[in-house]
Amino acid sequence: MILNLTPNFEPLGKGTIEFESFLFKGGEPHIKIKTDISEGEEVLITQRINSFHEFGLMLLAIDAVQRMGVDLIKIFIPYFPAARQDRVMVPGEPLSVKVYADIINNSGVYHTTVFDAHSEVTAAVLNHCTVVPNHKFIEMVLNELGSDALLISPDGGALKKIYKVSEYLGGREVVECSKSRDVKTGKLKGFKVYADDLQGRDCLIVDDICDGGGTFMGLAKELEAKNAGRLFLAVSHGIFSKGFDELSQHFEKIYTTDSFREISEDKVKVFKLNTIIK
Repeated sequence: MILNLTPNFEPLGKGTIEFESFLFKGGEPHIKIKTDISEGEEVLITQRINSFHEFGLMLLAIDAVQRMGVDLIKIFIPYFPAARQDRVMVPGEPLSVKVYADIINNSGVYHTTVFDAHSEVTAAVLNHCTVVPNHKFIEMVLNELGSDALLISPDGGALKKIYKVSEYLGGREVVECSKSRDVKTGKLKGFKVYADDLQGRDCLIVDDICDGGGTFMGLAKELEAKNAGRLFLAVSHGIFSKGFDELSQHFEKIYTTDSFREISEDKVKVFKLNTIIK
């Protein structure tokens, strides 16, 4: 049985469990399961998590289902919260990804599935975790492009994953890039493209997350300086906190999924997770 907590988001199938949820006046989320669930049933809970409120609602749903006699509960969290905070860079910071993981590990669920986790740390701190890679998503993007685009790795952190994508695609050519970041201020600088001349080839930058987009705009300028052709961007999780105006100046098309939110923009193509994860 499936419990889809996010309205109109059915990444793994139509929900078979009905529920009501609301906020108390004090701001606390509440949920009531309306469908009868038999003991021994397996329940899959899916939830987009864009805030701690949505994380809390999922935890309440887990407890509510458990109190109906269900022991076999799986959860699907497409964008795992705080996955980027997978190391302590300066004293005084938390290891945020582990904080979320510890809460889930203590909730009683027996399996967690995540789509394109930021790093291997997410799977390492979660008990019984499966990470669905971005391979099928990028294959769908390239089929849509219909060109022999180069795969562009934006930084060192993306290298391992992009070469796995390349292998999945039969050895698609990869161009490596790098950048540097001030860990205290977060400011980006020193973008480099490790190719002398891209000879007008189409380029597809592949990464897991686009938040403000600073990495991709800085890299786009360097790719243009190296004689790149059309530029495209594919990110599994589209936050796009600063909108699309600046990104649209550099990229012909931006590709993402509905893992984080719904998007309706002329230059953005959204692939539904229910077409990627089958």
